[in-house]
Amino acid sequence: MNPVILWPEGAPNALGTTEEDVPALFPYLLEGDNRAAVIVCPGGGYEFRADHEGKPIALWLNTLGISAFVLRYRVAPYRYPNALSDAKRAIRTVRHRAAEFGLDPARIGILGFSAGGHLVSTAGTLYDAGDAGSADPIERLSSRPDLLMLCYPVITMQDPYTHQGSRNALLGPDVSAEEIDSLSSELNVTEDTPPTFLWHTSEDAAVPVENSLRFASALGRNGVPFDLHVYALGGHGMGMAEEDEHVRHWTGQGASWLKLNGFAERV
Repeated sequence: MNPVILWPEGAPNALGTTEEDVPALFPYLLEGDNRAAVIVCPGGGYEFRADHEGKPIALWLNTLGISAFVLRYRVAPYRYPNALSDAKRAIRTVRHRAAEFGLDPARIGILGFSAGGHLVSTAGTLYDAGDAGSADPIERLSSRPDLLMLCYPVITMQDPYTHQGSRNALLGPDVSAEEIDSLSSELNVTEDTPPTFLWHTSEDAAVPVENSLRFASALGRNGVPFDLHVYALGGHGMGMAEEDEHVRHWTGQGASWLKLNGFAERV
C-alpha cells in the first residue's frame, strides 16, 4: 500500500516539498477480525528517524495480529509543535479511515523509541478532542491514542535527566523554563492518560532511566495502569534487542501487555 500523506495539500508550517517536509504514514495492514492498530514513531533525537526502530517494529506487531503504521514525522530543522502536530494528525487520520483500513477506531495505539518516545508521551498527554467546527472531517476527531508504548523514552525536558540533543532539536538552545516544563511529559499526566507500557535499561547513558521512572510515577499517582520493565544491563537505541539475551524479552512482555489490553491477537 502506498504511503498515506497526512496533509495532501501541504503540511502546516512546511518549509519545502521534499519528503522531509511531507509527514506520512507507511502502512503494514493485516486482514482479519482483530482490527487493532499501532502507530510506530522511530527515535533519532528529533534530528532523524532510526530505520531499525521503524519497519522491524511494524513487522513484529504484525506477528501479534496487529496492523501497524510507521510515522514519518518532521524533525530538525522543524521544531515544536510540528512533530506533535504530525502525530496527532496521524492518530486522527487512522481513526477517520478506520473502516477503509479494516480497523477499530477505538483501538489505535502509538509506540515510540527515545525521542520518538517523547513524541508518543506528548501525544498521550497533550491530545485534544478535535475541532467540531472544522471543515476538515479528520480534524473533527479526537487525537487521543488508546494506549502508549514507550521504549527507552525521552520524557522530561528538565535538567539533569533530559536528553540535551533532543531538547535542543525540539525547542532550540534559548528555551524558557515555562517551555521546558510544558513539554516535560511527567508533568502532564492525568487520570485520562492512556494505559502505558514502558521499558528502559538502568545503565542507559544517553537517556537516563529516570525518564521512564518519572513517567511511571506520575501514572501511578493518577491511577493509570502501566507496565514498567527496567533491565539491569544494556545501552541506548537497542530496538528489538534481538542480540541481547536478557533485554530481548521486552518484546514478549510487550506482546503479553498488548494482549492484556485487547490489542494482540496472539503472543
